[in-house]
Amino acid sequence: MKTLRVGMAQINTTVGDLKGNKEQHVRYINRAREQGIDLLTFPELSLSGYPPEDLLLKPSFLKDNLGAIREVVKAAKGIVVVVGFADSNRKGNVYNAAALIHGGKTAAVYHKVHLPNYGIFDEKRYFRGGNEPLVFELEGVRFGITICEDIWLPGGPAVSEAWGGRAEVILNISASPYHAGKGKQREKILYDRARESCAIIAYNNLVGGQDELVFDGEGMILDPKGKKIARGKQFEEDLIIADLDIDKVRRDRSKCKDSPGRGMSFQKKVKVIKLAGVYTSKKKPLLPGKKVKRLSRLEEVYRALVLGVHDYVGKNGFKKVVLGLSGGIDSSLTAVVAVDALGRENVTGLSMPSVYSSAGTRSDAGKLADNLGIKLITIPIEGMLQAYLEAFREEFRGVKPDVTEENLQARIRGNILMAVSNKYGSLVLTTGNKSEMGVGYCTLYGDMAGGFAVIKDVPKTLVYKLSRYRNRKEGRNLIPKSVLDRAPSAELRPDQKDEDTLPPYSLLDPILEAYVEDDKSSEEIVAQGFSPRMVKKVIRMVDSNEYKRRQGPPGIKITPRAFGKDRRFPITNRYRDF
Repeated sequence: MKTLRVGMAQINTTVGDLKGNKEQHVRYINRAREQGIDLLTFPELSLSGYPPEDLLLKPSFLKDNLGAIREVVKAAKGIVVVVGFADSNRKGNVYNAAALIHGGKTAAVYHKVHLPNYGIFDEKRYFRGGNEPLVFELEGVRFGITICEDIWLPGGPAVSEAWGGRAEVILNISASPYHAGKGKQREKILYDRARESCAIIAYNNLVGGQDELVFDGEGMILDPKGKKIARGKQFEEDLIIADLDIDKVRRDRSKCKDSPGRGMSFQKKVKVIKLAGVYTSKKKPLLPGKKVKRLSRLEEVYRALVLGVHDYVGKNGFKKVVLGLSGGIDSSLTAVVAVDALGRENVTGLSMPSVYSSAGTRSDAGKLADNLGIKLITIPIEGMLQAYLEAFREEFRGVKPDVTEENLQARIRGNILMAVSNKYGSLVLTTGNKSEMGVGYCTLYGDMAGGFAVIKDVPKTLVYKLSRYRNRKEGRNLIPKSVLDRAPSAELRPDQKDEDTLPPYSLLDPILEAYVEDDKSSEEIVAQGFSPRMVKKVIRMVDSNEYKRRQGPPGIKITPRAFGKDRRFPITNRYRDF
């Protein structure tokens, strides 16, 4: 049986850390060589980190990135390696590229053909698209190289390499960010490409957090029939290794005469680069199969939040975080995620009760802190609020109390959190959810004040589900049951409930999903069974609060369309969809 050992280094890189990323590449190359791997791939733009955004407009960054790839090339002896980097030429053109390294030299460079320009992607701002497929032959086996989006579209470079260049294995290096359900979507696409090209698909995805984005890894290798040969871990670094049965691939290909990809090739004649044989002289015993179980929907969302917090805090040079603990569900979930990401010794809670804070929420903030083992500081705000009101006594004379006094409380709390942050160098985590952010049920410079919005893209109904999931995993009520049972309230006036201002979250969240994520019109949303009055109110609130969201801190993308890079609406906007 003819086999070839392929490895995929599913690594967590940091944007702009060329030295650290280079050293990480070298470590994995050495590790792969020790394990007898013949061919090793790294993710898309793994050397620069992804996405490098406007760093790509800096000539010095491009130059240093090319210097880093030269260092990796020198270290990659005795193994064939594919590395993602930013290529540039004397004409000033920049390419999203993959270097094929062999024998301590760059044997070829592939330029990404399909540049995504939707959602969070704006690659056409930075890159020129390539137009040539790349196939190389190693030990008589032909490989094609593609980058991320190249494999998402039918009839793309993978098909050309498979049928025009007779590639038996298609390598795809990727940086595909996570949102709930993305893994199954990718698997379906890879299944289609495997059957379309009638080749093995070896898909290597980035892992780690980068600003709003989380990359979930889960690289996988599929045979020509779309059956999984190997799968990488989710939300963890991994070295995915598989012994490819080349004889079986060829038998499978011989039965692929009616493959849908045969007529799709955009370039029928493909140049093939021949590389010298692999360097492992001993015949290697075949590796035992390793099964990796896919996480449940709630577990993967939770793991994404944990990884996002861990990497944002660590990669930006912080060690500790502080957050307001109100005794409500949002701050409780945020605190639990923070402890799981950073350790209890690095998380501090601030309880800032007012005269409107109930005994129940005050007690629950203490119970949660005890359950988590975190430090809890209590700073009452009633005296500060009275000082503000006294300062405004003449100005506000004869004017009834309203949301102004409510927002003063939120802003006092924001000031306290930022003061603690300044004094101790802790990053402030905000606790607002997507439902609140969507309709503007939040206070600028108050509960929106902070450095990172952990659950910014998590709808309120999902907040409850994640909290119950975490309690089940713990085997006890880590988040007190009373927090889960209590009607949500900002507690900024007597007997206040969220539903005094908002529709029930069970109705609000599906309306927001339809309007924000699915771009449905008001008529289409009403046709789903919601009242016209409610739909009109929600849409008006979403549209009129863009200015708030624009000023909020970044937060972890969880849904297919998050506020921010995914959804860029003008603040000054008179269009109304009702």
